[in-house]
Amino acid sequence: MLKQLYIKNFTLIDELNVEFPSGFSVITGETGAGKSIILGAVSLLLGNRADTKQVKAGEQRCVVEAHFDISRYQLEPFFEENDIDYDAQDCIVRREVNANGKSRAFINDTPVSATLMRELGEQLVDIHSQHQNLLVSKEDFQRSVVDIIAADKPILDDYQQKYREFRTAEKAYEDFKEEIARNAQSTDFMQFQLSELTDAKLQENEQERLEQQRDTMSHAEEIKSSLYEAETLLSADENGIVAATQKAARLLQELTRFYPVAGELAERLNSCHIELKDIAGEVEKELENIDFDPRQLEIIHQRLDLLYSLQQKHQVDSVAELIAIRDELSRKIGHIENSDEELEKLRKEADALKQECLKKAKKLTSVRSKAAAQVEKEVENRLVALGIPNVRFKVELTEKPLSADGADKIIFLFSANKGTPMQPVSEVASGGEIARVMLSLKAIISGAVKLPTIIFDEIDTGVSGRVAEKMAQIMREMGDNDRQVISITHLPQIAASGTAHYRVSKAETSTGTQTKMARLSPEERINEIAQMLSGSEVTNEAIANAKQLLKAIK
Repeated sequence: MLKQLYIKNFTLIDELNVEFPSGFSVITGETGAGKSIILGAVSLLLGNRADTKQVKAGEQRCVVEAHFDISRYQLEPFFEENDIDYDAQDCIVRREVNANGKSRAFINDTPVSATLMRELGEQLVDIHSQHQNLLVSKEDFQRSVVDIIAADKPILDDYQQKYREFRTAEKAYEDFKEEIARNAQSTDFMQFQLSELTDAKLQENEQERLEQQRDTMSHAEEIKSSLYEAETLLSADENGIVAATQKAARLLQELTRFYPVAGELAERLNSCHIELKDIAGEVEKELENIDFDPRQLEIIHQRLDLLYSLQQKHQVDSVAELIAIRDELSRKIGHIENSDEELEKLRKEADALKQECLKKAKKLTSVRSKAAAQVEKEVENRLVALGIPNVRFKVELTEKPLSADGADKIIFLFSANKGTPMQPVSEVASGGEIARVMLSLKAIISGAVKLPTIIFDEIDTGVSGRVAEKMAQIMREMGDNDRQVISITHLPQIAASGTAHYRVSKAETSTGTQTKMARLSPEERINEIAQMLSGSEVTNEAIANAKQLLKAIK
């Protein structure tokens, strides 16, 4: 519920601070006085687009702030999810617009995005203007009315969960079907590639091993010559390093008895001798293994050429990557070969889920049909009272393909006159009739769920007299039981019905035109309604009529 509205430097408003009670409140004022400005300020709090034109001329910024009692709205999860302080009794929503075009939004002094403010605002205030009457032609609005009256949210949620599963399964089936079609066109080529890679008998680390063998054989003479020379230096009979170290160790060992240091050196030389002798043996062995075989080298070159060619063809750099491609091709071809079986499995899964959806959709249709009958009866009763005595109103449910909202196409049919066939309400109802249909629907909805604060912006356009009185009565009833309805009106019958009455006025001052809004006292209210009844000149008869009207409403 909107408790307080504060506006500063917003278009023609210097500063405004107004409190609102629960129940049914009315706002009146001459055309052009600024009622739309008040509504524009509230719309800004609902996350609507900010505009520098909203900042009063000569000021740096404007501020619009509202205090709400949200104790009945069950919004605590919203505040927890968005890490915003929660105060059920005093939720403060504020919007600031700077003259440079920047705007900021706050919920309980926490900076938020305009999108998040809009998400909260939609749950706090419902502004029903004349253009919103166009909603009555929208199928999703018509369906939502029936769903609210049916109280079918658990059934709808259950259906939608199963519908999502069905759509996922159906997509998997269609995607796989398309994949089969694509793969079928390239199966022969994939089979050729697989055969080529399979015939190559690829082995891990083969390329590195072959490249080493190639390098060794290509330099066999150079390697053999160096190994021979090294072997000669190490193992020559008298002058070889191995023999020389052995001889030096023996000479040092003979000095040990009178020169101990020589013994230590001899031991070190003996270790070197053993290592050198072992190295000499390895060199001799390698010398025997080195052999230049032109035929074997050619075989290695051919094998490497094949590997390089395959890598270039598949745009990879290693045999390991070729093996991965081979395995993936094998998987795909195997998949294609078993595709009919897999496709049939996916089709059966999708069909089974579709049947479950149809069962749940049928249950949804059943509860909607019962609710539709209730909506028809209540709307007709209200429209008769609102001055359409021969009205016929029908909620037509026809079957449609499964969708996220069920299998029901819902259309509101309407006829205002006897003998006139019913047609979609948006096609045959006049503007005034559509306004009354929407008011009736909002009244029905308000009895089924806890609607937020509802602001009716001149919904009474095109009606007068007894119909206006009945519209006022409906809005007043909607404001009962701690609900809040605010109506901007030009009709005295509706203005007299409000439990609180506010007047918007415009005045010329030394600083320019200013719009003001104030709650009227009982005496001021009589004068305002009298002026609405008689025009600019308030007569004694108009005052008497105003008093009578107020007395009759009470």
